Amino acid sequence: MTEAQKPHQFPCQQCGAELTFAPGKEALDCVYCGFSNPIEGIKGEVVEHDYHQVLAQRARISDQVQDRVVKCGMCAAEFEVTAHQTSDRCAYCDTPIVVEATNKNLIPASHLVPFVIDVRRAREQFRAWLKTRWFAPNSFKKQARQDAALKGMYAPYWTYDSDTYSDYKGMRGDDYYVTETYTTTENGRSVTRTRQVRRTRWTSVSGRVYNTFDDVLVLGSHSLPKRYADALEPWDLGQLTKYEDSYVSGFGCEVYQVNLEQGFEEATKIMDAHIRQSVCRDIGGDHQRITWLHTEYNDITFKHILLPIWVSAYRYRRKVWTFLVNGQTGEVQGERPYSWIKITALSVTVAAIVGTLIWYFNQ
Repeated sequence: MTEAQKPHQFPCQQCGAELTFAPGKEALDCVYCGFSNPIEGIKGEVVEHDYHQVLAQRARISDQVQDRVVKCGMCAAEFEVTAHQTSDRCAYCDTPIVVEATNKNLIPASHLVPFVIDVRRAREQFRAWLKTRWFAPNSFKKQARQDAALKGMYAPYWTYDSDTYSDYKGMRGDDYYVTETYTTTENGRSVTRTRQVRRTRWTSVSGRVYNTFDDVLVLGSHSLPKRYADALEPWDLGQLTKYEDSYVSGFGCEVYQVNLEQGFEEATKIMDAHIRQSVCRDIGGDHQRITWLHTEYNDITFKHILLPIWVSAYRYRRKVWTFLVNGQTGEVQGERPYSWIKITALSVTVAAIVGTLIWYFNQ
C-alpha cells in the first residue's frame, strides 16, 4: 500500500485551529479566536520562463501522474486525492489540505490571483444573472436558486509572450465608380438613365508585419467548459501574487491537463487572429484577401498561473448545467435551457402587435 503523504495544513498561530483563506484579505482569519494570521504574499515583478529551454529540460523526465493517499493532520484519516488535485478538504472532518503533486515533471504554478469575491457575493451575482435569463423556464430558475452549490477552485492557466514576424501574400481591393447607362420604363415610355456603379480593382501584394504579444491567456483545464471559462475574461493580471499554499487553503486546486506545448498551440491560434488583422491593415485599400501567410515566433516565454473561479454544476431534466463566476470580478457565465412556451408566447405577441399596427395604418 502506498504510504500516505502528509498534507500541508495551516494552524492558527494563536489557538492552533485550522485556517482557510478568506477572499479579499491578505491574512487567514481564525473563526475561533479571531487572530489574523498574515500571508507572506509578494506582488511585484513576475518572472517569465524561457519556453524552449524548459521544454528541453523536461523532455527527459516522465509525465506519469499517480493518485495519492494523504493523511489528515487533524483527524488522522487517510483518503485518496486524484492526480489532478493539489488542494481539497478532508472527507471526514472537512479540514482544508494542500498536497504536493507527485509528478516531478509538472511545472508548478509560480503566481496566482487570490479570490476577491467571496461565496456570498458570488451567489448574489449568480442569482442576478439568473434573473436576466428571460427565456429560461421558471422551474429551472427556481431550482437553480435553491440547489446551486458554489465551490471555489483555482483553475490552471498558461500565459505566453512572443515577438513575431509574418510574411504574407495577398490581394488589395480598391473601390472605384463608373457611370453606367441603362434603360427603364417611366409612365409607359422607355427612357435612358445613368447611375454610379461600384467596381473593385484587385492588385497583388506581399509584405511582412511584426507583432508583440504579452500574456496571451490559455486555459489549462479540461474540467471546465472552455467556452464559458474564456468568456470570464478579462482578468486583471496586474494583481498576480507569488504562489503561497495559504491562498489555496480551503479551495480546490487543479493540476493542468493541457501541457506547455499544447497550450502554446492554442496561443498561436489566438495570436493568428490578431496577426491577420495587422496584415489586413498593412495591405490597406477597401478590401483585403490573404492568400499565403507564414509566421515565425521568437523570444517565447511563459508562466503557469492559477485564477480563481466559483463553479456550480447541478442536474435539471437529466442534464448537468454548469455555471462559472469569476472570483476576481464577479462576471458570470453559464448555460441554461430555453422555454419554448415563453418563446412561442413572445412570437405570438409580436405578431399580434405588428398585425394591429398594419390594420391601424391601413384604416
